[in-house]
Amino acid sequence: MSVSSTSAATTPTVAHLTPAQKRKESRRVILSSYLGSSIEFYDFLLYASASALVFPTVFFANLDPLAGTIASYGTFAAGYLARPLGGAIFGHFGDKLGRKKMLVLSMFIMGIASTLIGLVPGSATIGSWGAIILIGLRMCQGIAVGGEWGGAALMALEHSEKGRRGFAASFTNAGAPTGAALGTFILGTTAAVLPQEDFISWGWRIPFLLSFILLIIGMIVRSRISESPIFLAALEKEKHNKTQEKKKLPIVEVLRRPRALILTMLAGASGFALQVLLSTFSVGYATEYGAERSSVLYAFALASVFSVFFVVFFAHISDRLGRRPVMLTGLVIFTAYLPGFFKMMESNNWWLIFTAFTIALALHAVIFGPLAAFISEQFGTGSRYTGASLGYQFATLLGAGFTPTILATLYASTGGTSVTPVMMYLMGLAVVSGIAIILTRESKDFDLETQEN
Repeated sequence: MSVSSTSAATTPTVAHLTPAQKRKESRRVILSSYLGSSIEFYDFLLYASASALVFPTVFFANLDPLAGTIASYGTFAAGYLARPLGGAIFGHFGDKLGRKKMLVLSMFIMGIASTLIGLVPGSATIGSWGAIILIGLRMCQGIAVGGEWGGAALMALEHSEKGRRGFAASFTNAGAPTGAALGTFILGTTAAVLPQEDFISWGWRIPFLLSFILLIIGMIVRSRISESPIFLAALEKEKHNKTQEKKKLPIVEVLRRPRALILTMLAGASGFALQVLLSTFSVGYATEYGAERSSVLYAFALASVFSVFFVVFFAHISDRLGRRPVMLTGLVIFTAYLPGFFKMMESNNWWLIFTAFTIALALHAVIFGPLAAFISEQFGTGSRYTGASLGYQFATLLGAGFTPTILATLYASTGGTSVTPVMMYLMGLAVVSGIAIILTRESKDFDLETQEN
């Protein structure tokens, strides 16, 4: 790791704070990670709902409904393809220049890209150029969120004491359901208030344009936190160790021993596939069986609010029992729940649909809660931003990037009469993730200051 000599001077430090002051600063950083992640995932996951409900009509009107949906999910996948690139770029500079600067930059890119999505003309106005511009902006979103997660998770993790790292880092992941709930609620409200024609014509743009307001709030919050004390300690150690061999680039350090990267990528893949199942495929599936679009969105949004508490709770449990046993338990129970979940989604009963989402998101939290600490703890300080970002983002690409398209295609192959192929795919991915989790090291008691890759 190599950092410019001015970084330490311009970055706030917690080195001389009392224990009580350090705990207070830790809480501020955790809150910042939660709020920042919520804002970024509001932008990123809002696109997921829009790609299922709006974009097939607005940007792919020349295709039949099923083909339009699959094409729309293809633009959704573009964001996931870009996430590892964002993880590599922001991870490199985060390991070189510090976590905080990269967090501010990633939020800025995300906010601007999301706002511009709300301004892209549809196919009726500029033809296929609308879809092309949409893909470009979606890739900007992917690059931004690729850099956001690693920095937010590491700031919370590296400000916290051992024994509370899972709990602290989980607030970054808790931002995902919070952002999803906020985005889905605003999109659902807009769909409910406006006539269908107005909603498709211009109403769907409102939630994206609101991203600019959230961007301003997020930038203010991010500017007031201190740099990671573990990063600053490593910087100080490097500065005083004149005889130390020159460090390799962070990405070289990660790829030199790729085991941790490969295992974390595979371990997280199933959790993301299940997450995107809930936010995309299941929404369309419930509406196909007669449920109103806005009602399904409200059910998912409300269930997402409850899931925030489950994410934090199961991360706390992982601080006591270990990351691996908690995550493995979640994988087993969630996959066993899939048949019942789809039956409830077919009911056309709001309470049953809400219950189905709530149970599914609670079970998903068993996997998702410990995940931030689980991935981040596998890498040393000098390359932790790069390693954690790449591990997480490749997991999202593998598990979520193409999952909406795959699920829609599998479902279409049955003529829209059976979700058995969908469940088999998800169960197979869960087996792969379970094996990868078993092969990783239990990390809850690692000393992050001394650990190297």
